[in-house]
Amino acid sequence: MAKQISNNIRKLRFEHDEMTQAALAEALGVTRQTVAAMEGNKYPPSLELAFKLADLFDEDISDVFEYNEIN
Repeated sequence: MAKQISNNIRKLRFEHDEMTQAALAEALGVTRQTVAAMEGNKYPPSLELAFKLADLFDEDISDVFEYNEIN
């Protein structure tokens, strides 16, 4: 069965003072377009970027990203 990576980036941004995509991008050292692509599940982040996101939000990586089966 096929699987895909999904994420909770948008939810976490809003839980952290409604952080904008631009502010998150700046904190991570990427472009706003990269953040938008990750949120839309169009761009899977590198492992390093995934850990940076988790650290920034003070979450476990499994609370930011999920690997789910698709039907």
